[in-house]
Amino acid sequence: MRLLTHNMLASTVKGVTKGFPLKLTVTTKEEQEAEFNAEFITRMLSRLDWEALRGGAASVGLEASLPAALPEDAAKDEDLLKKIHHVLLEVEVIEGGLECPESGRVFPISNGIPNMLLNDDELS
Repeated sequence: MRLLTHNMLASTVKGVTKGFPLKLTVTTKEEQEAEFNAEFITRMLSRLDWEALRGGAASVGLEASLPAALPEDAAKDEDLLKKIHHVLLEVEVIEGGLECPESGRVFPISNGIPNMLLNDDELS
């Protein structure tokens, strides 16, 4: 699971009103180079939850890669765009878990795939 995916996932457990961001726990991760596309990263900036991205980056040991706040001119800073690209697309969590911030329910990540399926008693 890439951190781009982590930034988009939320818990839908019955009764949960604050299911985002999920707390990421990493057991195994891999880094693999991906082609840099500045236009894609620039378009994603407005869709990202910056604090969740920084939290995910911290979970994989990259907290120093990203500034505390997204600069207003981030789209013009190619070095920053490359750092964001690396965090979003080149780091993959292979094994780990995603914990709901409200219910504490842990969704497993296995072979890079988060299992967000709910049990019958968790459906709303």
